[in-house]
This record gives sequence, C-alpha cells and structure tokens, in this order.
Amino acid sequence: MDKLTTYIPFIARLLLSALFIVGGLGKLGDVQGFAGYITMGGLPAFLAWPAILFEIAVGLAMIAGFQTRIMALLAAGFCVVTALLYHLNFADQVQSIMFLKNLGLAGGFLMVFAYGPGKPALDKA
Repeated sequence: MDKLTTYIPFIARLLLSALFIVGGLGKLGDVQGFAGYITMGGLPAFLAWPAILFEIAVGLAMIAGFQTRIMALLAAGFCVVTALLYHLNFADQVQSIMFLKNLGLAGGFLMVFAYGPGKPALDKA
C-alpha cells in the first residue's frame, strides 16, 4: 500500500493539470473569441494571452512537479476567481456545475499546496 500512496500525489497532479493544459491549448484555437468571453466578466481583453499561457504553464509545471506549491496556490486562486466571475448564474444548471467544478479543482490544488508534490517531482517534497 505504501508504494501506491507514494504515487497518488503524482496522479492527482496529472488529473488536476489535464483541465488546465487542455483548456489552455483549446483557447489557442480562438484567442479572439476567448478575449471576448473574458470581457463578459469585466476583465480587459488583453488578458486573454496571459490567461492562456498561465493555464498551460501551470499545468505543465504541476505535472513536472516544478515549484509545485506555488503553482498549486496560484491555480487554486485562478479557479476561485474564474468561478466567481463567470459561473455565478445558478439558474443555469451548467453554470452551477462549472462553479462547483472550479471550487473542486481549487480544493484539489489546495491539497497539493498543503502536502507537496509527492514523487516523482522536480521539487523535493
């Protein structure tokens, strides 16, 4: 059982990172559309590129276990902010689910922040 629990944090990092990497890469296909979307939350359109690069970079850093605790804390904050800015329409079931998904991701990232990257990781646990 110890061997299994040794690699659970890595599996968690992979699963948490998947949404960030796939989401960031997907936004590359329509940066203008994404820029328009972020303005709906009250943010300026020029933040589209930094947001896309942030998602991809955080996802890759989490997989590699590089600066894991810092990246996890930043990702948790990103998830909470995006939930509050873009998914507060609780009359829409999809938006409610997206809100809770973001909060769940934030919780997972906070666990990584609290307990470290596990193995394998570039960081020392």
